[in-house]
Amino acid sequence: MPKKNESYEDMMVKLEDIVRQMDGDKMPLSDSIKKYEEGMKLCTKMYKVLKEAEGKINILTEEGEKNLNFKEGK
Repeated sequence: MPKKNESYEDMMVKLEDIVRQMDGDKMPLSDSIKKYEEGMKLCTKMYKVLKEAEGKINILTEEGEKNLNFKEGK
């Protein structure tokens, strides 16, 4: 289960490990389902981190464009 303050990169490493386990090993169906669920939770959390970063970038870009336009006299 992902921790609250876990970095995106750490979550990616965990997700890659889950995929490797599911690909390589012959695990029982119940274990595969648990790993799948864990992977989906990681994906959801990673998606949220990316959307938050995208929002911050959009805000910074808009502010930067406004500042450039102001300095250019537009």
